[in-house]
Amino acid sequence: MIRQIKNSAAIDASDAAYLSGTSQLLIDAIEGVTDIVEDLHRHIAGAAPLVGKSSSGRTRGITGLVYRSVRGVTRAVGFGLDVGFAQLMPLLNKQASSLRREAVLAALNGVFGDYLVAHQNPLAIIMQLRQHGRPLVLNNAALATSFATENHKLLVLVHGLCMNDLQWNRERPDHSATHDHGASLARDLGYTPIYLHYNSGCHIATNGEAFAAMLEQLLQAWPVPVSELTIIGHSMGGLVARSACHYAGQANHNWTQRLKKIIFLGTPHHGAPLERAGNWVDMLLDISPYTAPFARLGKVRSAGIKDLRYGRIIDEELPDCKPVQRTRNINQRVKYYAIAATQQKQSSGDGARLRSDGLVPVKSALGLSQGQPKDAAKPTPIPILIPVSRQRICYGLNHFDLLSSSEVYDQIYRWLAK
Repeated sequence: MIRQIKNSAAIDASDAAYLSGTSQLLIDAIEGVTDIVEDLHRHIAGAAPLVGKSSSGRTRGITGLVYRSVRGVTRAVGFGLDVGFAQLMPLLNKQASSLRREAVLAALNGVFGDYLVAHQNPLAIIMQLRQHGRPLVLNNAALATSFATENHKLLVLVHGLCMNDLQWNRERPDHSATHDHGASLARDLGYTPIYLHYNSGCHIATNGEAFAAMLEQLLQAWPVPVSELTIIGHSMGGLVARSACHYAGQANHNWTQRLKKIIFLGTPHHGAPLERAGNWVDMLLDISPYTAPFARLGKVRSAGIKDLRYGRIIDEELPDCKPVQRTRNINQRVKYYAIAATQQKQSSGDGARLRSDGLVPVKSALGLSQGQPKDAAKPTPIPILIPVSRQRICYGLNHFDLLSSSEVYDQIYRWLAK
């Protein structure tokens, strides 16, 4: 899995590479829509024997010729665009990516990331450890030049689905100022914040294994011995961190000996219901031969999004089954903390079910058991055993407010200051 990430084409900062990757994606999209239309035509044509059709999903005769021509022209246009952009590349200077471009690329990778990697699209994000949006060179000399050698406390922040490392710096919910948990903890507690930038559309297990190897390389190259490593994961980022711990154990990495705490912010440990809703749409569309072609649109969701259905973090867990052994992925030497948000303004005090943060249910974010599933064939996932003293529910916040809320930061500060 690590090899798959390393071999994918890196994002070239030049406009030429950006346009080339975009054109490639658009061409692929046009061909995909053509497939959907032809497949729908084939199903409808079943009642009209005069129109040729085959079992392969392709129409025949004049109709088939039309669709083949559309695909041929599309591929020709794409080839022409790529040739033109390749000629422009030497003429364009590399420029720093704008915040907007970074955000667009992050969202694109979140939805299509695995597809971009498979087709070696230049828009596919390569995993990097970064600071201020600039990638770190993971060797001793480079790190000694960039960081104060006396700093032995590392904080690694892992973003969520469709996001990037620059989006940890976010406007507060009350619009009073911008805030970055990493920068604030550097100021208040002396941590060195480092941010993971990764393709959130790849399988969580793929990112977890690569992240584990990258942390091992970082700690080996750090200028001074690291006495404390802390990870903060927002949303999917928490699952990537748990996955990294699992694969680090398999590979006997040393960085887990320095890992002291992991703080989960709105992490869907037991899955996110919106992905499960999308899965039901796929199933319903597949029931009828007339709606089945459109199911391809629902299946466009990336592997990373599909993993969120039940919080799948390792390869051994089947994508369509609730994982059974949850506690095996928890390092017992590490202290785990969880903050959940709810859009509900305040606690009702009557034990009623709390509203979610808009994306992740409170119980899922706290790693609590959600009861017996309605489908008896699906086993109940084992809860993640995080003590109540290390849990916090924040009221009146949404999923993304967890990144900049002063209430959330104050709680993180108190946990890390102990």
